Amino acid sequence: MEKKFMGFSWSLVGVLVFIMILVAKPKSVDAITCQEALMSLIPCRPFLTGGASTPIPKCCSAVAYINAAATTPAIRRDLCRCFKKAGPGAGVVPDKAKQLPRLCGVRVAVPIDPTVNCGSIK
Repeated sequence: MEKKFMGFSWSLVGVLVFIMILVAKPKSVDAITCQEALMSLIPCRPFLTGGASTPIPKCCSAVAYINAAATTPAIRRDLCRCFKKAGPGAGVVPDKAKQLPRLCGVRVAVPIDPTVNCGSIK
């Protein structure tokens, strides 16, 4: 059974975080854990599942936060693995996930794609 927090699926949040760990220009911030990243992305759920046409400002703030916190290739790879593991079955619309970085003004280093090899992230 899928664990839920306040009605939100952990796997959906995982897919969102996956998007953010691939950011090209990370900023210096303390390392972020998988759980912290997943919790940060809860505001993105309506957009990613197709329930909203645009992400809300809190969602984009979460994207920026995760971008800043993914300071090393190792952290980005760990978050990628976390999100890939949490993502299946979350109801995320792939096209929405691909749109999120652009709509939030975040540039990513690699394509947002569930088939990305997390080990190749730099």
